[in-house]
Amino acid sequence: MLTVDFDRLAVGPETQAIDIGAGQGRHSFEMFRRGADVIAFDQSESDMADVGEMFDAMMAENQVPASAKARAEVGDALHLPYADDTFDVVLMSEILEHVPADEAAIAEMVRILKPGGKAAVTVPRYWPEKVCWALSDEYHEVEGGHVRIYRASELAAKLEAAGLLVTGTGHAHALHAPYWWIKCAVGVENDRNPLVRGYHQLLVWDMMSAPTVTRTAEKLLNPVIGKSVILYLEKPA
Repeated sequence: MLTVDFDRLAVGPETQAIDIGAGQGRHSFEMFRRGADVIAFDQSESDMADVGEMFDAMMAENQVPASAKARAEVGDALHLPYADDTFDVVLMSEILEHVPADEAAIAEMVRILKPGGKAAVTVPRYWPEKVCWALSDEYHEVEGGHVRIYRASELAAKLEAAGLLVTGTGHAHALHAPYWWIKCAVGVENDRNPLVRGYHQLLVWDMMSAPTVTRTAEKLLNPVIGKSVILYLEKPA
């Protein structure tokens, strides 16, 4: 389940890319498949161990071009261990809403991006996220949970103030917004609820089979209720 359109980032062979806050690696894996030299970066040692194993498996099964490289590294997004102007592409997906010092994280992202390089930043969209917060404190008041809700204009202003240009926007995961509203309404941990179970089965079917009906529905609904907002950016040369 990808949030970012990697065609818009021109990710391909020899692209030097980093996925900051990679989590379980879904975006890192896609960039690796496209032939990029990828670093999956996250503070979770267990997640990065799993991502590293998947990188190895992808290479063993010839799922990636022979020239592609990938590794998983553990660290702090506020203190990235890379030189200035290192990467052609930098990704931060669904991360900044967790980071109290978001402007410091943005500054580090901009620092390591090459002049002329491209970036993508995604966060939960304002009004679908607002509904979740209204329905449930449990949804966000957890360790490592969401500390803020962004308006797209607010996030764009912070990114531009740090030295990036916004080159495009988008929305994704419209079908996931109602799922989280239901979970927040019945209890975030209440996975046995019939509505939650039924909707989860629908989402799994959609991800595994990609049927035309749900793919078309989500494409039409993304501008209206897409759960994530994406900002595509460039660092001036």
